[in-house]
Formats: sequence, C-alpha cells, structure tokens
Amino acid sequence: MKTLDNRIGLFSQHTRALQEACANLDAFYSQVDKVVLALEEAFNANGKILIAGNGGSAAEAQHLSDELVGRYRSDRPSYPAIALTADAMVLTCIGNDYGFEHIFSRQIEGLGQPGDIFIGLTTSGTSPNILRAADTARDRGLKVIAFTGTSGPFRETADIAVESPSDKASVDQELHLHAIHLICETLEPQG
Repeated sequence: MKTLDNRIGLFSQHTRALQEACANLDAFYSQVDKVVLALEEAFNANGKILIAGNGGSAAEAQHLSDELVGRYRSDRPSYPAIALTADAMVLTCIGNDYGFEHIFSRQIEGLGQPGDIFIGLTTSGTSPNILRAADTARDRGLKVIAFTGTSGPFRETADIAVESPSDKASVDQELHLHAIHLICETLEPQG
C-alpha cells in the first residue's frame, strides 16, 4: 500500500500535468468560442445538439446535455440537446443488432436533421463509433464538432475541433469538462 507521501507525489504529478496543459490555453479558448458561436447559430435556427462519447467521455456527453436542457446557473429557456449515450435500451439494441460501432450513427440516422450539430468526445480521436457517427452526421447535413486530444483523425475531419493540449487522456477529459463549463457559462443570460 502506498504511503501518504507516495500518494501526495502521485497527486502532485497529475496536477503538474494539468498545470502544464493549462499554461497556454489561448488556442483552446478560440476553439471553444467557435463551438459557442455554432451552438448559438443552431439554437437560433431551431436546431438541436446530439452528443456522444465512450466511458468518461460518455459521462461528459451527458453532463453537457444536462447543463443545456436543464440549467447551468440561472433559469433560462431549455436548449435542445440529446446525449446519445443515455438510453441503455437503445444502445444495447443497436449494439446487438448492428454492432457497437453503430450505436451512435444509427441514432443520428433517426434523430439528426440538417442544421443540427453532432458533438463527439474522444480523447484518442480514433473511437470507431464516434468516427462512424461523424460520417453519418455529415451525410445528413449536421455540423460536426470534435472534443479530442492532439492526435487522431477525428480532429482533422471535424468542422470544429476542441483539442486538449495534453498527451494524457485524464487531462484531456478534465479540459473537455472545462470547455463544457465555459460553453455553458457563455450561453447563460448576462446581467
């Protein structure tokens, strides 16, 4: 079992990795701002947001959807957002009948309309089900937004990419959550 000093050393090491990633976030902020503008445009045109990810990124997809549909800090009209990760019956049905790589693309086929936005979260940028969902979204006229790291094909093929400037998946996820909160903060009514 690790001692307190060992644990503090591990904690400090992770914190340093996060601090290094946060040392210069100007490009990251610019990417987040592009997402805000795209969301505002979609909402103003009665579009909706479809969001997906795997594992921890699935939790972040649901977190973003919850903040948009519910509220972040203040009461405001609800924004139309759906976490494609939230319905276990749909996920298992599609996974069983079509394969795991289709769990999000099949939902986009049924729910996505031109003017909507697909947001995919994948720290590696290589998740097959996210890449397939992005292809389906593009085919259906949706804008594609990637929340990813600094590698993988997803960031290169998305209309907008929010790239975490880290090579650690855990730091990527922390910065994706930061981006989610920045987006929600910006969409809140001012005053």
